[in-house]
Amino acid sequence: MSHPGQAHLPERHQTNTGAVIRITTVAAFGGLLFGYDSAVINGAVSSIQSTFDVGPGPLGFAVAAALLGAAVGAFFGSRIADRTGRIPVMKIAALLFLLSAIGCALTQSIEWLVFWRVIGGIGVGVASVIAPAYIAEVAPAHLRGRLGSLQQMGIVLGIFLSLLIDALLANWAGGAAQELWFGLAAWRWMFLIMAVPAVGYGVGAFMIPESPRYLVSAGRPDEARAVLSRIHGDEAVDSRVAKIESTVNNERKPRFADLRGSLAGLKPVVWVGIGLAALQQFVGINVIFYYSNVLWESVGFKESDSFTISVATSVVNVLVTIVAIFLVDRVGRRPLLLVGSTGMTVSLAVLAIVFATANKVMVDGQLTPDLGPVAGPLALIAANLFVVFFGVSWGPLMWVLLGEMFPNHIRGAALAVAGAVQWIANWGVTVSFPSLSNYSLGLTYGIYAFFALVSLVFTVKMVRETNNVELEDMRA
Repeated sequence: MSHPGQAHLPERHQTNTGAVIRITTVAAFGGLLFGYDSAVINGAVSSIQSTFDVGPGPLGFAVAAALLGAAVGAFFGSRIADRTGRIPVMKIAALLFLLSAIGCALTQSIEWLVFWRVIGGIGVGVASVIAPAYIAEVAPAHLRGRLGSLQQMGIVLGIFLSLLIDALLANWAGGAAQELWFGLAAWRWMFLIMAVPAVGYGVGAFMIPESPRYLVSAGRPDEARAVLSRIHGDEAVDSRVAKIESTVNNERKPRFADLRGSLAGLKPVVWVGIGLAALQQFVGINVIFYYSNVLWESVGFKESDSFTISVATSVVNVLVTIVAIFLVDRVGRRPLLLVGSTGMTVSLAVLAIVFATANKVMVDGQLTPDLGPVAGPLALIAANLFVVFFGVSWGPLMWVLLGEMFPNHIRGAALAVAGAVQWIANWGVTVSFPSLSNYSLGLTYGIYAFFALVSLVFTVKMVRETNNVELEDMRA
């Protein structure tokens, strides 16, 4: 992998920034659906448990079911996109989101809820690897970090919208389990409303051009020139097409065999991608967004207050992601990761201590932490600081780095592996939280704090800077 200063620097004056932003914003809209689909379950967890009368284990599996589908979608999405193009795969993802929204809203059993969550999860997984790859392929190097961060901005906006809609619907109905419109409970409308952005994403996919790199690899250089002309201006087109052709002509179609290397069977850069993907989840961020209502209710907050806290946390997440977008190309990827890992370690350690030292009270036959007037606000502050440090670093930058760090000849296969690992790790954290939290919230957050510390060491030892390096100049 080359370092800044070693590669060809971008010709900034030739970029049609407005066109690039419009194109990448549509691609990042998949991130909004990704975030909505992932977090919408938060407001419905308690209602699903009571409606279908399931225990913590099956409930955790139902919440995490989408993540199994996401692992499948991430694993195969890049390979399908290398064969058919990026845009057709985006359209498929939009259809899967739509089917999932309708299916989850109308389901009559926990088994069918799991099935439709898996279908939506496949869409999430596809969107999670296609959007960063597409954005990296159309964005100029000097804007790639900020534009790549739009994927995470879409995700956090989707999380915010889902939690806000959850809160509004539950408030209008008098509770998430109460009937709202047309005989459907509020929690069912939480899922059904996802159909609106799903249709928007599908329509948007018809309005953006195919990736110029895919067009060159598919033997359609004239179409690639037209796209590049729209993005970079006529002067840059021939040289950029020639550069893409030179790399495409010297490589085979992406194969998983190409990932093999000297470090435990894989190339070192692939292990870095796997590490980034896994550690982003092992710090437990999605526990905040999937289970925050249940978590805050379990330590003494009312349902309405828990919805308010969840929405406020998602607003914080959006704001710090905006900060990350402004900083990523100015400061670089690595410094932000280091700051984020340090802050996450401290804030998670505080949460672990607060929950481990809290007095226990018996609630519904189960010992539950009782956070008093000091520990309660301290836990809220620590949880939101954790979101701040994650949102300004590992949240957006994992996706930025996965989209740009791999050499062209292995990008598709490496993204498939790293994306699948990310979703499997997410699934593991999500499905284990109900049982772990029933045992000890202090231990649970202590585990997340440990992995935050590991992420700090990992960044110091393994992560190299990619700021301002052209994709064609990335090295393994």
